[in-house]
Amino acid sequence: MTPITQTSTFANSIAMQTGQQPAPAEEGSVLSSDFETFLQMLTAQAKYQDPLEPIDSSEYAAQLAQFSMVEQQVKANELLSALGTQIGAGNMAEMGGWIGMEVRSAAPAQFSGSPITLAPNPPAAADEVFLVVRDSNGAEVQRMTVPNSAEPIEWAGVGDDQTPFEDGVYSFELEAYANDSLIGSTAVESYARITEVRSEGGATMLVLQGGVLVFPGEVTAIREDA
Repeated sequence: MTPITQTSTFANSIAMQTGQQPAPAEEGSVLSSDFETFLQMLTAQAKYQDPLEPIDSSEYAAQLAQFSMVEQQVKANELLSALGTQIGAGNMAEMGGWIGMEVRSAAPAQFSGSPITLAPNPPAAADEVFLVVRDSNGAEVQRMTVPNSAEPIEWAGVGDDQTPFEDGVYSFELEAYANDSLIGSTAVESYARITEVRSEGGATMLVLQGGVLVFPGEVTAIREDA
């Protein structure tokens, strides 16, 4: 049984001794709140104990030991929280220099009329490779044959009739075939410019053109904005 579970059980037993209603167990209760409850219940137990049947010394010692464990756990959580905040701030400061540069990731990319550099990685066994382009709703808007090579591709953002696509966020997928059978489908990495470094839920995130969010760990290359 964990210290917190013991604390809740202990609190309810003392509440019954003092004529109070046991506190309902709430999932995800805050550790510091349980700590304060523990102190109150420990005091109540000493106050309302039967003078003819005092608390057993070994039981009381165990409760004091539990009190110490809960206190140390509260302090450890506070220190971890403060450390996480410092690390997040440090990451944001370090990556602030990335703003304005282009990073390569498998995230969708913003098209605004200029070609987008793609970095395909087809399997060696493929004999035919297709680039599949999807819009922000996931609908396929283009399918085109591309070389079976890891060399970068410049996606111009125009249809088969040379009509430019509308500005927006597009994702890219590579379908590889061998003997007319699909052998793999993977997201294609693209380059996009960083517009902001942001903290989201305690994690550092990179904001790309079009508002696309990526984790720094998802970036596989970085270069100066062309």
